[in-house]
Amino acid sequence: MNKVIGALTLCFGLFCQSLLAAVEEYHVQLKDHLFFPSQITIPANQKVKLIIYNQDNTPEEFDSFSLNRDKVIFANNKATIFIGPLQPGEYDFFGEYNPNTARGSVIVEHQKQKAADAN
Repeated sequence: MNKVIGALTLCFGLFCQSLLAAVEEYHVQLKDHLFFPSQITIPANQKVKLIIYNQDNTPEEFDSFSLNRDKVIFANNKATIFIGPLQPGEYDFFGEYNPNTARGSVIVEHQKQKAADAN
């Protein structure tokens, strides 16, 4: 019985790991209270991982009402935020501690179909 439970646990762990590996990553840097890039484009109807690197010497709070996310990112640190799946559109975000300069948006678009092979 223990062998069956162990095998099922291993299979479940491998399955979960493959699901996490399939999530696309997008990287944003926060420097001088500005997001770089300030606009990122992601595919519609997919969950994505947003990794934000705070290169400032002060903390910042990533905040977005339209994405329903907020996260404090300590100085010279990084944070991971999962967003989506989202419908096509534009979703604004900002740094709560520096809202006049730390601004950006996530553009969600349908993926374009790849051209069929001519062969």
